[in-house]
Amino acid sequence: MASSDASHAFNVRAALQHGLVIPAHPLALTPQRTMDERSQRALTRYYVSAGAGGMAVGVHTTGFPIHDANIGLYRPVLELAAETATQELAGSERPFVRVAGLVGDSAQALREAHIALALGYHCGLLSLGAWRDATDAQIMAHCRRVAEAMPLFGFYLQPAVGGRRLAYRFWREFAEIPQVVAIKVAPFDRYATLDVVRALADSGRDDIALYTGNDDAIIADLVTDVPVATGGRATTRHFVGGLLGQWAVWTHSAVQWLEEIRAWRASGAEAVPREWLTRGAALTMANAAIFDAANGYTGCLPGILEVLRRQGLVRGAWTFDTHEQLSPGQADAIARIAAQYPELTDDGFVAEHRERWLGG
Repeated sequence: MASSDASHAFNVRAALQHGLVIPAHPLALTPQRTMDERSQRALTRYYVSAGAGGMAVGVHTTGFPIHDANIGLYRPVLELAAETATQELAGSERPFVRVAGLVGDSAQALREAHIALALGYHCGLLSLGAWRDATDAQIMAHCRRVAEAMPLFGFYLQPAVGGRRLAYRFWREFAEIPQVVAIKVAPFDRYATLDVVRALADSGRDDIALYTGNDDAIIADLVTDVPVATGGRATTRHFVGGLLGQWAVWTHSAVQWLEEIRAWRASGAEAVPREWLTRGAALTMANAAIFDAANGYTGCLPGILEVLRRQGLVRGAWTFDTHEQLSPGQADAIARIAAQYPELTDDGFVAEHRERWLGG
């Protein structure tokens, strides 16, 4: 049974500020659309073995239906992931940040926060999908209330998949919540992205980590120093890591890239290696196929699962919504991208370890 003492103590803020690869954890289903526990454990083992610095469970990539009380999978899915990660990390002192997705009105989000804390999760990624018609003041009151129960990983979600516009003023106030440990910026919009960076800089907080959720601009976010002013002094802020659906696949490669970028920053080198920008463009094209951008992201979750199916980690691309399927030609597009840009994938790494991950 996973619990709050299942992982060794570490400074969550410091770990997040170091910069981590945090995959958004998918949900593996059987053809009957029940949780496939064997594949679900394999996915968690994959992320730990790949060197990820954490995992986000109960988020959009997991599938929001697990939050439905009638389905009853919120606790079981979070518990299985926490238990498996703890087993995989046994004997290691490596920090591994567990992020729990929190949804709904304040009562539901608070119930989920208490469940997640009891299972050993460190912070909550607070989805505001249920608050699309609320005022910013109402949303802020909700955020403050949930933050009293669990540290928050802020979340700016793009409107195309349930988010809403949240301007500079909102994020400036959000940054004043003491329990905020990080912000995932995922509006898929450069103007909106820079609003958050500027708001965080203007708050004077240097203990809130910036994480990209912009699956269409991952490398660009990670290598860009955003010019800002803090206390009248010119400085820069940058994204230290990512919490991404895209990093639910090809995770080992993502870990290697972030390590390269971190070493480049530590070296003090000024020029961004040109090949990284080329890699970033290829990754965005891959994301377009996996997330089904051409069809308004309708095949996003099946696309992620299709990559994992091709690697032998899950049995199929099924989700709870029977209408949520790969779009026509999407599987072929994913296969083409994987063949055209093999450097993006980690197929060899997965093939080497897959049988152990699936082994009970």
